Amino acid sequence: MDCLQDLRTPIEKELQDFTVLFRESLSHGDGMLNDALSHICNRGGKMMRPMLVMLIAKMFGEVDSVTLNGALGLELLHTASLVHDDVVDDSDERRGQASVNALFDNKVSILVGDYILSTALYYVAQTHHLDIVSHLAHLGRVLSEGEVKQLENIGSDDISEEAYYVVIRHKTASLFAACARIGAMSVNATESDVLAAESFGETLGMIFQIRDDIFDYFPSNEVGKPTGNDMLEGKLTLPVIHALLQTGDEDMMRLARAVKAHTITADETKRLVEFTLRSGGIEYAEKKMDMLKRSALDFIARCADAQVRHALEIYLDYVITRNK
Repeated sequence: MDCLQDLRTPIEKELQDFTVLFRESLSHGDGMLNDALSHICNRGGKMMRPMLVMLIAKMFGEVDSVTLNGALGLELLHTASLVHDDVVDDSDERRGQASVNALFDNKVSILVGDYILSTALYYVAQTHHLDIVSHLAHLGRVLSEGEVKQLENIGSDDISEEAYYVVIRHKTASLFAACARIGAMSVNATESDVLAAESFGETLGMIFQIRDDIFDYFPSNEVGKPTGNDMLEGKLTLPVIHALLQTGDEDMMRLARAVKAHTITADETKRLVEFTLRSGGIEYAEKKMDMLKRSALDFIARCADAQVRHALEIYLDYVITRNK
């Protein structure tokens, strides 16, 4: 069963056009560059962010070349950031498949990421919409700032929900917010509708990241990362943060500080994961997602087109319940 088929229905033709454009943008005649770009392109993906751009555009108007080029610029910027992130994180896999730096090396990965970033700028310029170009440039700065904030957070003694939310707003929520904003801008929606769409996108992004972080507490070959991988990278996410603050367990707090210091062992990580599961960390994170869902549904209810409204409801449910 493809639970996303109804989501795609209102934008089926536009999504096909986007896919052709996306593949064209990641093609090149040069040997090594072409090999790297082909690998990235063939990794596939559900195109969740471009679909969000198009659905929001459909909510307020009709998808056109401005929408498609804006969506492509966003997806390429996101793709470039992932290539660079894998180098920063020294990751060998990206969603269960080899990362570019694993297949080639860090130098090639950085250069390929730069090439994709430049391609993103080229396509967003084709919108001839200065506000969209400006917002994509702003997004690039915010995403980079988010990576730096994450490094600062790892090196800090602060263990709080507030610090966690600052990072995910910059790293993930800002991207979803930009998708919704640019989708609305591409069809000349009113300023109030653009702002409402942006807020909805941010909410989606917060939910998306919380769900992604929950994956770290359960083994899954599909997700492409081992249990506790975030902790081994120095990251404390919402479930364990809540468990630590709720219980005040000093022994577990000591392990949390070891996470931030990159001195935690695999056995200690296992203990911290088990403590989180035992102490209600997952249930708390799920409640947070449910609170955010109610806010997102308020926005979706405003959509006059029943088919688009249903697609957005499916999108929201998928983000909350996905298993990879």
